[in-house]
Amino acid sequence: MRSLITALACLLAFFVAPVAPANAAVGIHVSGAKIVEANGQDFVMRGTSHAHTWYASQTKAFADIKSLKANTVRVVLSGGRWTANSVSDVANVVSLCKQNKLICVLENHDTTGYGEQSGAYTLDQAANYWISVKSALVGQEDYVIVNIGNEPIGNNAVTPGWAAATTAAIQKLRSNGFQHALMVDAPNWGQDWQFGMRDNARAVFDSDPAKNTIFSIHMYGVFDTAAEINAYMDAFKTAELPLIVGEFGFNHSDGNPDEDTIMAQAVSRGLGYLGWSWSGNGGGVEYLDQVTNFDVTQLTDWGRRLFNGANGIAATSRQASIYGGGTTDPTPPSTPGTPSASGITSSGANLSWTASTDNVGVTGYDVYTSTGTSLGSTATNSITLTGLSPATTYQVYVKARDAAGNQSAASPTASFTTLSGGGTGGGCTATGTVQSQWGTGYVVQPVTVTNTGTSTKSSWTVTFTLPAGHTLTGSWNAAVTVSGQTVTAKNLSYNGTLAPNASTSFGVQASRPSGNTSVPSGYTCAN
Repeated sequence: MRSLITALACLLAFFVAPVAPANAAVGIHVSGAKIVEANGQDFVMRGTSHAHTWYASQTKAFADIKSLKANTVRVVLSGGRWTANSVSDVANVVSLCKQNKLICVLENHDTTGYGEQSGAYTLDQAANYWISVKSALVGQEDYVIVNIGNEPIGNNAVTPGWAAATTAAIQKLRSNGFQHALMVDAPNWGQDWQFGMRDNARAVFDSDPAKNTIFSIHMYGVFDTAAEINAYMDAFKTAELPLIVGEFGFNHSDGNPDEDTIMAQAVSRGLGYLGWSWSGNGGGVEYLDQVTNFDVTQLTDWGRRLFNGANGIAATSRQASIYGGGTTDPTPPSTPGTPSASGITSSGANLSWTASTDNVGVTGYDVYTSTGTSLGSTATNSITLTGLSPATTYQVYVKARDAAGNQSAASPTASFTTLSGGGTGGGCTATGTVQSQWGTGYVVQPVTVTNTGTSTKSSWTVTFTLPAGHTLTGSWNAAVTVSGQTVTAKNLSYNGTLAPNASTSFGVQASRPSGNTSVPSGYTCAN
């Protein structure tokens, strides 16, 4: 997380060591796309991050986080970028986790924003730190996951790149005897908008001799729509690789994350999530505190949402079996009725179905296409689908779930076809925000596209001008072309449909001559 802690306003040689022979996974480990304990029971992380390295005296936080039903705490450590956490301190952190029946995800924050943030460490340096505190970690594989480096690369290209640097760090730890589950964060400040982690995850996973690597995506402003969240999670589902949401918030300086979809989809897919963060945020993002002044009795709006809201920690967390947790309710809900479609438009439809029953209680429903793509989640036996493609036939089914995470059998499949797309009834607007910039480049994110008309639109085109000497180096969530200094961005298949007053967004990265501080201008939008 960049720019977080009050006292830290700026917080925010590729070498492959000889690889030891692969050993059978011990303790918490990867099984297919799942994370399981040593006994084979699924473990789904539900918790938050605690900024221990800057607030080392706030040890009561571990008990307080547990009191709100979390089963995991992600603990911020440093190997020297800030005051280094010693072997004895790390051992004490592990002890606090165990005393409070929490699984410990230990993360090295030194790598945050490497290549863009001054003072950031490399992943190789992070691996060296873990080796230096190895004595506090060996034998704790049932209780500890090692998150090698937080948000290890910013938005600038570095050498070695994310895949090579991550592979080298994993192999260095394995060659030094680490048998723990290893967690790796995405580049681009953890948000992977260039898809460096998504597209290289399989190769990185296969490079781990223990095949025991977990991938962590951080979801902030880049993930402000359900389509983006679902697409990213679907990619790892298709690849059959383990993914968790290692950080997310309900608001952020780079946009408005869709925390409702993040949490609902994590629950319906059986993925872990860890909110950011318990307390102590600063630098303009104090709103990400879940409690005020480390006081568990003073939950903030974000804290109430994360811990006690729909699909929140209290409703969906299950204690690790190593601490005596387990499935106390093995009975799944009954099968929902066949969904019925009504109110069909070019971009949406209303679905309803006969409710399921459960021996304890149904907590929600998940709607899927016949190919298994999630269309949404709801707490009731109806849902309004949005963002569908015009003139397209959808075959859908529904599954119910309960608080123990049991999911029902799939309902019978229903079919409906959306109407042909329109485009009349007014125009659209586009506004761009510079998220970050440095001497020779910048990121514009989000460029927000809003339907200002009175009817649903099925497409949009945004144009804007790059200053002289500037060159586009990347883009996401739009099909982008450049002619001279004019940039034209068109919607993709999943974000072209906009209801009246609805918005979507995309982003771009550009380079510029050193000393030139100009940014793009003249954003226009057309259907």
